[in-house]
Amino acid sequence: MSAKVVVYSTPGCPWCKRAKDYFRANGIAFKDYDVSKDKAKAEEMVKKSGQMGVPVITIGSQVIVGFDKGKIDGLLGIH
Repeated sequence: MSAKVVVYSTPGCPWCKRAKDYFRANGIAFKDYDVSKDKAKAEEMVKKSGQMGVPVITIGSQVIVGFDKGKIDGLLGIH
């Protein structure tokens, strides 16, 4: 599976941590952007998702708001 996974997160967000831990546990490479420090990435996240809440996860061209394990599993083919 070569879909590019990006996580827009903040350090204090428990759901962000859960999402990143889940990707690590399943051996899925991802790029993590701390939107509390990176204003450009924060704006990019809002443009993609239409909201300020984190985590926002992109898998290929799909945007997932929050840690939606079912949707993530479906897009990445995890069973």
